[in-house]
This record gives sequence, structure tokens and C-alpha cells, in this order.
Amino acid sequence: MEVKDSNGNILRDGDSVALIKDLKVKGSSLNLKRGTVVKKIRLTDNADEVDCRINGSGIVLRTEFLKKM
Repeated sequence: MEVKDSNGNILRDGDSVALIKDLKVKGSSLNLKRGTVVKKIRLTDNADEVDCRINGSGIVLRTEFLKKM
């Protein structure tokens, strides 16, 4: 299974990505700003989602809002 970012670059476990859009996290007061760098992503069984940790919280992000660094 190939997991691609918003630009079509292939993502792998451990890659660093940046957010391309401000995102509100459901069920939390956390707002993620555009340009936030997320390190050491983990791929999931779903090709449209990656698992990561931001500020100590485990979050699942959609690949359509990510850009590979």
C-alpha cells in the first residue's frame, strides 16, 4: 500500500511532515497551525491517515493536509 501526501510524495514510517492547513482537533481545545512540523509519523492500515504525536498527544491526521519535508 502506498501512502501519499497532498503533493503525491510517498510517505514512510519515521518521515517528517508539515501541516498545510490550520486544523481544529475534535474533542479537544487543541488547534494545529499551518506549518507545524510533525516528526516520526507512523503509517496505519488506512492509506488516507497517519498516526503521530503532537505535544505528547497521540493524533491521527489525514494525509491530504500533510506535506513531506
